[in-house]
Amino acid sequence: MTARLSPRNSEVLAPLYGPAHLDLSSVRLRSVHLDWHGPTVTLRLDLPAPPLPPPEEWATASVDTVQGQLQFLAVEGLELDAWVPGLLVSFELAVLSENRHRISVVVSHGRKSDFLRFTCSTDVLVGHISGFRVGSEGTDSGPHHFLNRLDAKLHTTVPDPSEKTFYERL
Repeated sequence: MTARLSPRNSEVLAPLYGPAHLDLSSVRLRSVHLDWHGPTVTLRLDLPAPPLPPPEEWATASVDTVQGQLQFLAVEGLELDAWVPGLLVSFELAVLSENRHRISVVVSHGRKSDFLRFTCSTDVLVGHISGFRVGSEGTDSGPHHFLNRLDAKLHTTVPDPSEKTFYERL
């Protein structure tokens, strides 16, 4: 099954990706956040290069990577096995035939297939979109330039994983 995703709030991505579906066939997974409210799974990942020109601020800052969060709602049957942050992963998404409002999500990397799998609502959210320049060894700890004005006012880097408002609210 294809790894293309069209989030419910796709207007967040529109300034960079236009109306195109988000391709998740090869992305860098930075963090996995589990939240029992909902229950939800929020994945922070480096997105594919956008087809549209970057915002002027990003071009000035020599941004070379786009990062964002995907939030999967009403998660069931979560399985997470031996994962190392920063690996390139691919997503496999499938609509479940018995219920058209649920999807199956399987995340794999290289030889290690399906280290993360779950089912969830088709209402996937996207948020906290930022641009940054990849650091040495592929790190994302440097300055981030957020698209959302509130995020830009509150954050200059990606907050610590304990910052619940950043990881649990899009």
